[in-house]
Order: sequence, then C-alpha cells, then structure tokens
Amino acid sequence: MRSSPPAPIVRELALLLALSTCWGASYTFIRIGVETIPPVTLIAARTLVAGVLLLGIARWRGLHLPRDGRTWTAFLLQAVLNSVVPFTLIAWAELTVNAALATVLNATSPLFAVLLAMLARGPEAATARQWAGVACGMLGTCCIVGMEAWQGAGHGTWVQLAIVAASLCYAVAALFGQRFRSMDPVLPAAGSLLCGAAVLLPLSLLCDRPWTLVPSRSSLLALLALAVFSTALALVLYFRLLRTLGSVGTTAQAYLRVPIGVGIGVVFLGERLQPAAWMGVALVVSGVAAMALPQRNWKWPRGNA
Repeated sequence: MRSSPPAPIVRELALLLALSTCWGASYTFIRIGVETIPPVTLIAARTLVAGVLLLGIARWRGLHLPRDGRTWTAFLLQAVLNSVVPFTLIAWAELTVNAALATVLNATSPLFAVLLAMLARGPEAATARQWAGVACGMLGTCCIVGMEAWQGAGHGTWVQLAIVAASLCYAVAALFGQRFRSMDPVLPAAGSLLCGAAVLLPLSLLCDRPWTLVPSRSSLLALLALAVFSTALALVLYFRLLRTLGSVGTTAQAYLRVPIGVGIGVVFLGERLQPAAWMGVALVVSGVAAMALPQRNWKWPRGNA
C-alpha cells in the first residue's frame, strides 16, 4: 500500500484550503457590509483595520518593515493589484450582480495565472497538467453554481466585466507577489495593506463623507470579520503559499472558494445542493490538485509490502 504524501505538501494544501475558506466567506461579508456602507469606504476600512492589525503582530514578533523606497514602491503596486482595485470592483459589483454569477466570473483568476505564466516563459510556465486543472476547475464551478447562475449574463455587462478585471488583477498580483518570497509573509501583507489604505482613505473621505454614514450593526460586524479573517489572516496565508506553491498553485484557491461558498449557504442559510453540484465539487478538487501539487521535489513514499 502507498502511504500518505509527505507532511509538507499536506500542510501546504491545508493552508490553501484555509485561504480558500477565508476568501470564500468574504463574499457574504461584503454583501452584508455594502448594505449600509458604500463600497469605497468599506474597502478602505477593511485594508486599514487589517494593515494596522498585521503591523501590531509584526512588532510583537520583533519584525520590522523595510525602510527603502524600492520595497515600498513594490508594496504599493502589490496593493493596487491585490486589494485596492479588485476589492473595490467586487464590492461595487455585489451591489447588483447575482452572487452565483459573481462566483463564476471571479473563479477565472487561475486561468489568467496560467496564461500569464505561459507568456512570461519563466520557471512557472504552465504544464499540460495545470491546463487540465484549469479546465476541470471551470467545469466544476459551473456544475456547482448551476445554469441558473448565468441568468442575467449579458445584462449589466460593465459590472460583470469589472469582476473579470478583478480576477485578472489577482492573477497579475500572484505573479508580482513572488518578489517578496524572501520576506516573512506578515511583512508584505502588512506593507501592501497599509499602502492600500493610504490610497483608499482619501477617496473615501472625498466620495462618501463617512462621518455622515450610519452603518448597521450587522454591517460593522461583517466589516470586522472581513478585515480580520478575509484580509489580515488571508494575506499572510497568501504570501506564504506563493513561496511554496507558486503563483499558479496559489490561485487555485479561486476554485476551492466555490464549494466553500456553497457550503456556507447550505449550513447557515438552509440552501440545497443540486445533484450536479456534487460532481462539480469532485471536479473542483481534481482541478485544484492538478494545479497545486508540485511537479518535482516530493515523491510518494513506498509502502512496506
């Protein structure tokens, strides 16, 4: 018999599942948050709270943020690609877009990551197995959310394109973020979030006049959960996984978010899965495995006869 895979790869896949859970829940948090908090202000508060929290954790651990301008410029670019633009686009889109359709559109980031890796012709050039993983993941996503997710497709085209643009941003951010592989994951997470807050806060003050808002208790709780779990914790996991699984493997969490998001609806909202959804879950898991498992550097150990 073959035994279980080595602990390191099992650990990394467990972290990928944790990241998918953090970001899978973010759609629900955003949906509740934008009920009484405008999108720009919601995302500005999200990045500020998460950035300050991670800064405190870094100081507690004795870590210090870099002081050179080149690194902070890179943090700023990472913030634009991974939080400022995509977070705001998705929050704005969730004012009108069907949640299931948004899930499908936002699950395209692994496809963009594979295409960009191919164009880069670097060490992460996509393999045939990863292409197969992309196909499995997309097919599984469609099975899970069902054909009703496409109702309204073509209506509100600009809003839907905004979600696709957010997915493209995530893919570019995954490739760009590998330049921080030598850092403790807390540092690029904190630095990029603080840069994101510095960009978004003036826009919030100018556009939304947040001092005039009266957010509901549920929106404030959703904002807190969004900042702590779906941003601070998620970005630490994200930068950690970029070091170990690479950009293509890390973006595979976009597919895992789909069954997790559906599962949240089943458990907490009493929704039901269609029969095809179970096949979709199997396809998603297969696709993520094809994209995330490394080509080399680990082997299945031989079992004793």
